[in-house]
Amino acid sequence: MTKQIRLNAFDMTSAMHNSHGLWKHPDNKRYEGYKDLDYWIEYAKLLEKGKFDAVFFADVLGIYDVYRQSKAPSIREGVQVPVNDPALIVPAMASVTKHLGFAVTVSTTYEHPFGHARRFSTLDHLTKGRVAWNIVTSYLPNAARNFGLSEMIKHDERYELADEFLDVSYKLWEGSWEDDAIQVDVANDRLIDPEKVHEINHRGKYFSVEGPHLSEPSLQRTPVIYQAGTSERGRDFAAKHAECVFVGGSPEKIRAAIKDIRARAEKYGRNSEHIKAFTFLNVVVAETTEQAEEKYEELAQYWSGEAAKAQYGGSSGYDLAQYTDLDSPFEYKHTEHGQSRAASLTKDAPKKLTIREVLSGFDTPNRKNVLVGNPTEVADAIQFQFEESGIDGFNLAHLVTPDSLRDFIELVVPELQRRGIYKTDYEQGTLREKLFEHGSKLLPEDHPGSKYRKGERGVSSSVPL
Repeated sequence: MTKQIRLNAFDMTSAMHNSHGLWKHPDNKRYEGYKDLDYWIEYAKLLEKGKFDAVFFADVLGIYDVYRQSKAPSIREGVQVPVNDPALIVPAMASVTKHLGFAVTVSTTYEHPFGHARRFSTLDHLTKGRVAWNIVTSYLPNAARNFGLSEMIKHDERYELADEFLDVSYKLWEGSWEDDAIQVDVANDRLIDPEKVHEINHRGKYFSVEGPHLSEPSLQRTPVIYQAGTSERGRDFAAKHAECVFVGGSPEKIRAAIKDIRARAEKYGRNSEHIKAFTFLNVVVAETTEQAEEKYEELAQYWSGEAAKAQYGGSSGYDLAQYTDLDSPFEYKHTEHGQSRAASLTKDAPKKLTIREVLSGFDTPNRKNVLVGNPTEVADAIQFQFEESGIDGFNLAHLVTPDSLRDFIELVVPELQRRGIYKTDYEQGTLREKLFEHGSKLLPEDHPGSKYRKGERGVSSSVPL
């Protein structure tokens, strides 16, 4: 069968995501809708109509405050603030859909694995197995201070903490309850067999958790694992844990990144085909090329360069307001923020950029990152990227919500379906079963989390009778 594109809608439960300044557009319904369940219910129905695999919710735990050494630019421009908890809207969206998946971002740096495990087991139960977890380690200084730290934990140590967080999570999801622990034995007054519910007794560097897990096993037990870190440490973490990874750049760089992560996965004993790779996509489409160009130019008038610089500052650690020698080169410097983001305009850029070029690049939408055209032209570009990069799917951003998504679903999806590279109907089963060919609703046997399900629980006892 022809390989088919996987598609997520990339969004945030906030007044604005990464469409900087577009909250001002008269057709944008985000600010009115992001805090209204009816908005998200209609959004879910739209995505399922378009056969999207999932809605992918990004999240932050602080204000972007690196740019101009101030929170004011981000707050004024609505840069991912105000923002609500994405987990709380998932059950409502799931109640009006049957197949749409839900990827929720949660930071391992500022959460605790015990409460986190229960939240995701609950979501997996309520969605009938349609939940994914996007793992982040968080890069905002304000987030660290919000959780009682004077400064951010160092970049690589955040991944060490995340490794242990995953171990605790796997023990709770996979090992704490046996499959047949629920008895529902009325005659013997036994709902649950205590011999089949286990403490995990985890004692580590960062966490101490006795257990047992408070939730019975959900359909997937462990949610589908997404991860987006592409630094050296991030790639190794993805190779060990992730089922879906996000990579960016040219088709050549994407292909190289996928090859590298899959090779690392094999060193962990994993089947490299059990990792799906996604990249980012933004589209402005209309019936004709001329209409699409006009639409793009009209949208671009609302763009905010200040908001874009504020978002880049928080994600990279570079305060662009401090760069005054405009004709000097924009050099890489190590930060404890997002290292791949910092490298994107420095050592990973196609050519050496001056500070003037970098600053001017934020003043308008990056046209190279937006596909503009009629349905055939957009589908051609998507298919080229899909085939040349070896990617499995895309995270579709959107400039105006919900119109940009509706345009894509009405104009581009039928064209991709005609080419046989996008599904005309959903597969049955959980999100994991829909995404992967291994046919299991659970983590595959080669995944490191599955060892806890096979008896390596790290437990000292069952729950006492």
